Amino acid sequence: MLAILGFGVLATFMLLVMKKWATAFIAIIVTPIVAAIVSGYFIQLPEMILAGIETVAPTAVLLLFAVLYFGVMMDARLFDPISRLILRLSKGDPVRITIGTAVLAILIALDGDGTTSYMIICSAFLPIYKRLGINRLVIAVVATMSLGLISGSTPWGGAATRAISVLHLDASEYFVPMLPALGATALFIVLIAWILGLRERKNVDPMQVSLLNAELKEQSKNAEKADWRIWFNAAATLALIVLLVMDIAPLVVLFIIGFVIVLVVNHPNLKEQAEVVHRHAASAVPVVMLVLGAGVFTGILTETGMIEAMADTLLSAVPDSLGGWIPLITALIGIPLSFFMSNDAYFFGILPVLASSAEVYGIAPIEIARAGVIGQMAHMIGPASAPLWVLLGLLKRELGDFQRFAILWVLAGSIAFVVFALLTGAISIPLG
Repeated sequence: MLAILGFGVLATFMLLVMKKWATAFIAIIVTPIVAAIVSGYFIQLPEMILAGIETVAPTAVLLLFAVLYFGVMMDARLFDPISRLILRLSKGDPVRITIGTAVLAILIALDGDGTTSYMIICSAFLPIYKRLGINRLVIAVVATMSLGLISGSTPWGGAATRAISVLHLDASEYFVPMLPALGATALFIVLIAWILGLRERKNVDPMQVSLLNAELKEQSKNAEKADWRIWFNAAATLALIVLLVMDIAPLVVLFIIGFVIVLVVNHPNLKEQAEVVHRHAASAVPVVMLVLGAGVFTGILTETGMIEAMADTLLSAVPDSLGGWIPLITALIGIPLSFFMSNDAYFFGILPVLASSAEVYGIAPIEIARAGVIGQMAHMIGPASAPLWVLLGLLKRELGDFQRFAILWVLAGSIAFVVFALLTGAISIPLG
């Protein structure tokens, strides 16, 4: 009975979200509460809700301060010098330009916000692509893959945040083993950008290249010297990453301290500080609410025994010989599921059941979380990705044209991510 009720909660939640009959935040709270009341757990509801919220509170705080931190970095135009340097080094060569697009897209994706990332990348490169006659869909491929990889896998990005919160994981423990696979896949995206650049060379007018080089040379002469805060912000961000890798302190602590430091340095005026927090809170609060909602969702499903019952039901259909392969299976099926489904439906509905099934075979939920985010590059080109519509609007291209152009590259990148995750131990399969 509990298994049937649990699957009913998942199906109802996904239906409400996918049909847009309710927001994810409303659906993720209401559906388990109704199920708990139906199953006779009304009296225990407050304790269940609090237990779930307690497990996701650190993740919610991490997300809040990470978004605020990178918001300050974007306001300070931390990546502008990199953008200008890339353009100067490209010298009008499509290969260098597409590689530069990939490098900047990967760096900008650290912000975690797709709309912001796409706007920055397009403002930096779209005029150059138009002028030289490079297919602007190359920007879309590189930008969506970069965002899917970096924003989708970092603990402050939307997908990983959902996975960490819904499975009650430690952000640092999840993230550090992912870094080698992330780095290797980022290089693979740069390789794809190089291949696309080679294909575009034949479309470039040499006269336009000469004119562009002359303009870039003139701009470099007239460029203002970088403010000292740019160097400070770069050093602070690099130090944050180093401390993260060294596991000096929990990620949430690093971002809280880091945000306070960069806020005071970049905005010493008290009124400015308040304005910065208010402006970027608009991006952080909705996702923090979702994380807390996920705590309510999983708290109720776990405490009522629905998760365990659903896992037992699924396990009865899985041969014992395949049990150890669940992380790989999760990574592979996550690619098409992420393309068609919203992140809310996938991470809050599908992933907890897969994680519970995997635990029976001795597989830690943290591996399922890492496997679950691998499909995010496919998600970024799917119809459920809201920022994609902003990108296509900036590029003035249709969804169908873009998907036909991008699908094989994105599939290749996703499979490469799976392979790198296996080789680096981020996810595992039986070897014997």
